[in-house]
Amino acid sequence: MGDDPKTLVSTQWLADHLKNPDLRVLDASWYLPDMNRNARAEYDASHIPGARFFDINEISDARSALPHMAPPVEKFMSRMRAMGVGDGHQVVVYDGSGLFSAARVWWLFRLMGKTDVAVLDGGYPKWVAEGRSVEDLPPVLKERHITVQRQAQLVRDVTQVAAASKLGDHTMLDARGPARFKGSAPEPREGLRAGHIPGSKNIYYRDVLTMDHTMKSEQQLRDLFHDAGIDLTKPVITTCGSGVTAAILNLALERIGNRNHALYDGSWAEWGQFDQLAVEKG
Repeated sequence: MGDDPKTLVSTQWLADHLKNPDLRVLDASWYLPDMNRNARAEYDASHIPGARFFDINEISDARSALPHMAPPVEKFMSRMRAMGVGDGHQVVVYDGSGLFSAARVWWLFRLMGKTDVAVLDGGYPKWVAEGRSVEDLPPVLKERHITVQRQAQLVRDVTQVAAASKLGDHTMLDARGPARFKGSAPEPREGLRAGHIPGSKNIYYRDVLTMDHTMKSEQQLRDLFHDAGIDLTKPVITTCGSGVTAAILNLALERIGNRNHALYDGSWAEWGQFDQLAVEKG
């Protein structure tokens, strides 16, 4: 499949298009507390030329007690307008891990009806390793009009996921590590039970990536899903700890031509806290 400005582009593709006035590059780095990294400070120190910082925690639903839930349409529009990201732009999102949180922002743009958005394969580490140019200057921002049409079919809430779990009419994929999925390792967020949503299958997000944090080829992805016994004839719901790494599975599904997938935004941060919701272990 190679470079696809609607899913994934290479560092070479980005370097070739970097001077395009209709390109917008977003640094969507985000880290778990135990990673001990400050995404904003790293961006301020060094980023791909012209990149804007997309703050996943801030561009979210402030009304929700859950971490970084998808923002209301109005908030997304106002933040993008202020960042100079609008209609007619090709967006490329990257992160400082290689391919981690950038997929979440790719999914968020698609949720808002914007499809001209791709993740940078291998992210900032690959870009730097190849000796490509970086800068520490803030970008010059000019407001840009953006129209948004929320695609409700791309997101699921706890009620819909509970129904899907009960009926077995969806394939539910959990992107967390195998130990957390099985319930043999504690959750990083306090107060959450261990285990997984009944009926869900485990595809660890790292398993769709190569050693250098680029995404595996389409054939390797198909083999991975097939070998894990994943039924892709049913609609897919992805889930993880808090809706970030789940999006990597959505991106992988999109790469192999599967369009029938949604993301459970609340994920385990929500499901794991309610005793009335069943939990499976093992």
